[in-house]
Amino acid sequence: MQAAWLLGALVVPQLLSFGHGARGPGREWEGGWGGALEEERERKSQMLKNLQEALGLPTGVGNEDNLAENPEDKEVWETTETQGEEEEEEITTAPSSSPNPFPSPSPTPEDTVTYILGRLASLDAGLHQLHVRLHVLDTRVVELTQGLRQLRDAASDTRDSVQALKEVQDRAEQEHGRLEGCLKGLRLGHKCFLLSRDFETQAAAQARCKARGGSLAQPADRQQMDALSRYLRAALAPYNWPVWLGVHDRRSEGLYLFENGQRVSFFAWHRAFSLESGAQPSAATHPLSPDQPNGGVLENCVAQASDDGSWWDHDCERRLYFVCEFPF
Repeated sequence: MQAAWLLGALVVPQLLSFGHGARGPGREWEGGWGGALEEERERKSQMLKNLQEALGLPTGVGNEDNLAENPEDKEVWETTETQGEEEEEEITTAPSSSPNPFPSPSPTPEDTVTYILGRLASLDAGLHQLHVRLHVLDTRVVELTQGLRQLRDAASDTRDSVQALKEVQDRAEQEHGRLEGCLKGLRLGHKCFLLSRDFETQAAAQARCKARGGSLAQPADRQQMDALSRYLRAALAPYNWPVWLGVHDRRSEGLYLFENGQRVSFFAWHRAFSLESGAQPSAATHPLSPDQPNGGVLENCVAQASDDGSWWDHDCERRLYFVCEFPF
């Protein structure tokens, strides 16, 4: 804006003065045609100089007289103008890096449909891949299930085999117990009795006899009772040890049964010693003198004394010797 104002301030007065000189009819003839040209050249030179000063250009460039007088400066001036024109052309032809001020055209319905169809195709391809992976997983699960079923079958077969071996072992132990009872113990008819010198409760003694193929002794009559008494007295003499029998009244007080559930048909309970007339009692009273059974509900299992073969009721949790009975 300042440069344009200065240009107007310099050019307008010169034009006015030129027009004023042109109106003078005798000016051209007073100084001659050559003087007018010289003055005109000086005015142009002064205007160019003032313009260069206003625009901040070097004062030596652009002066036609100087260019005419100095050919090298003229070439430089022409080169400068040529470079300036080329730069202007490059600036004009260079693509603009600024964003396009015009918005892109809106998508048409056909473009929207094409986009949706493309997305659906992509989803369908992804769904197909998922189905393929799911099929692979299903196949793997079926294989694992079959393998697990085979393992379970094998484990079941192994369990059955172990159970069969255990049953065979139990039968072998029972047979061994029966043979041992009849070889080492007392054989009486179709029964064999064998004394065990281990201390056990009545229930534990029954379990051990059963594991060996028998049960606690169950004398069925007086003959078996007398034979068992002689066997125990010979085995434990000179001591008197109570020995568990397979007789109890745990089911009902006073109702004595064998271990096989049969009711006891005869008894050999201990009775207190009675003095004959005129006899003197011994100085020391026998501690096992009370009549049996006398324990009530606290003593429900029967043991046989080894010295005289009498029966005594005891607490079933007492730990005593026991005698087993085996079939022969």
